[in-house]
Amino acid sequence: MIERTRLEAGGLVAFVGLVTAGFIAVVGDFLGAMFWAAVAGIMFQPLFQRVTGTLGGRRSLGAAVTLLVITVAVILPLLLIGSMILDQAAGVYASVRDGQIDFARYFDQIHDALPRRLQDLADRQGLGSFERMRRQVSAALGGSVSVLANEALSFGRNAAQFLLVFSVGLYVTYFILRDGTDIGRALVRAAPLEREVAERLADRFVTVTRATVKGSVLVAMAQGALGAATFALVGVPAAMLWGLIMAFAALLPAIGPAIVWIPVAIYQLATGQVWQAMVVIFSGVAVVGMVDNLLRPLLVGRDTGIPDWLVLLSTLGGIALMGISGVVAGPIVAALFLCGWEILTEERERQAA
Repeated sequence: MIERTRLEAGGLVAFVGLVTAGFIAVVGDFLGAMFWAAVAGIMFQPLFQRVTGTLGGRRSLGAAVTLLVITVAVILPLLLIGSMILDQAAGVYASVRDGQIDFARYFDQIHDALPRRLQDLADRQGLGSFERMRRQVSAALGGSVSVLANEALSFGRNAAQFLLVFSVGLYVTYFILRDGTDIGRALVRAAPLEREVAERLADRFVTVTRATVKGSVLVAMAQGALGAATFALVGVPAAMLWGLIMAFAALLPAIGPAIVWIPVAIYQLATGQVWQAMVVIFSGVAVVGMVDNLLRPLLVGRDTGIPDWLVLLSTLGGIALMGISGVVAGPIVAALFLCGWEILTEERERQAA
């Protein structure tokens, strides 16, 4: 009887594993949309609770109103900005392809603007190596811009697929807003873990998701917007595109938006655009650089407990594995990894005691 029970239990586990794998394969094209729907449901759950309370506890109507607020206040502005960035990316790609944008020439201008002693030092290090470095840097910059522009153009060509995935994401967001609390409790009960462990992991997931979006994504978007405004003020072409690159750089600890605005300022100084370079430097140091120190403590109520080096690795790895979703998914996985090992250590110490 005991062997039969074990066999049936093992069969049930195997069946659940197989159908789960099959379900993931079926909805594979919409996993990104489902992930962002879950993130939106977590982020806007307080707003949904407030709206639902105002409407007398009608959860369906509250979810619909909350989704309307999300669409008008967040999604539509992002789509408008995205379309403008797509236009600029297409223009930059065409300019690079036609030779109007030549990074090698920009590199030469910076070199020629250096003091004579620095030029002589570079020459004494070997003109061939300098030329090789120039070609490598120029090729890397041109390749990066071309890849970004190609991705943007591909995104535009796949507009129908994007609309389908986008619609599915909104549809799922509605139900996560309305039933998210019940879904979370059901997942905790169904998890093959002790109830306390499952609740701690679920709480960690929600905490890190909110902290990552509020403390990293929103801060990076603010820094990218300020950078784009500064570039537009001083006449840098495709300012919004470079602002987007600055926002992505701001997501990475130890790198930050300075990797974008410092080269711009150097080039402007080298080409005699002194006041423009001063504006970029002032904005980068006093405005963009201070946003992180001002907004992050305000937006993040609790520390995620993830070291900066692990945030960097998990973000880069998440982007490489999942694309834009990895910006949030990477730190979440890292936080759950640390939390899981912490719980395991506590359990072993408790058993030893």
